[in-house]
Amino acid sequence: MEKVKISKDGASIDFIQSETLANPKKFRSSVEVESFYRFVHENDIRRESLEIIERIIAGRKAAKAAAKSAAKGNKRTIDA
Repeated sequence: MEKVKISKDGASIDFIQSETLANPKKFRSSVEVESFYRFVHENDIRRESLEIIERIIAGRKAAKAAAKSAAKGNKRTIDA
């Protein structure tokens, strides 16, 4: 059974899910993550996938920092 399907025009990728990831410890050994790693390796897109992951991480850090500074700003106005 094929776990990763690519559309004929190459515009979309579909991962077939086999189980839910209720336990965080099972995440690394999940079928979806394994399929993703296999797809990246088979299509030789390691640099591109690393760049995408780094952008996602940077975006999340920026959002977290903005939320933290906004919370500090709200706390200061309440204390004043």
